Amino acid sequence: MKKAVWTAAAAAAALFLSAPAFAQTTDSKTVTVSTTVNARAKLTLGTNALTFADADPDTSAVLTASALSVDVKARTTAAGTVTLTVSAPDMTGTGGTIGIAALKWTSTGTNFVTPGTMSTTAVSVGSWTGSGNQTGTQTYTLANSWSYNTGGYSTTVTYTLTAP
Repeated sequence: MKKAVWTAAAAAAALFLSAPAFAQTTDSKTVTVSTTVNARAKLTLGTNALTFADADPDTSAVLTASALSVDVKARTTAAGTVTLTVSAPDMTGTGGTIGIAALKWTSTGTNFVTPGTMSTTAVSVGSWTGSGNQTGTQTYTLANSWSYNTGGYSTTVTYTLTAP
């Protein structure tokens, strides 16, 4: 009899404890998450001024400025072409004019153009496919000539980064 009572009690307890499991219901909902990613372009240059030191043209036919770091960040389509161009007017100053083609550069970094010659019209500095971050350097040189008149010269170099 004890065994029957314990069996009945165990069965009742199991039934009592399992009843809520059968009484449960569930309800699920979904949420749609979306965003729009637009084309973006960001250009960072290591400095906003480069200077060439004066030197004897017989001993230094080319003057060299410090390297300029160039950081390109762009978002575009997978097949979109990101381009970086540069242009500048001729160097002018108290001594007259130095043609901008006297300003040249070499570059390091993936798909940066090297060597290059400055122009009054846009010249490619680099080109990449798709989104990403590209880092390189440009080292500018200036032809050093006896034909330059004394005085200070300057120009403004314009970089243009395009991510369609």
